[in-house]
Amino acid sequence: MDLAAVAGYLNLAPRMLQALFKEQGRTFTGHLPEQRLLAAERQLACNGRTRVSEIAYAVGFSDLSYFNRAFRRRFGMTPGERRGA
Repeated sequence: MDLAAVAGYLNLAPRMLQALFKEQGRTFTGHLPEQRLLAAERQLACNGRTRVSEIAYAVGFSDLSYFNRAFRRRFGMTPGERRGA
């Protein structure tokens, strides 16, 4: 998923979408991983049978090690710990 695809889906010019993020003090490239992590966190909380790797790949992470580090940095626990919480 990239800026142009999301902008097209929203029927906006990519520069307009960038401007909207800038108004909020954010960037698209910062927003996307955050949304992926939040989606993974929700799935881990609700789905005890799906492997962590499957969830990571399903929400858009292609590197499991990076996902684990990013998840821990964002939530203060590993994905496995979140599942058990």
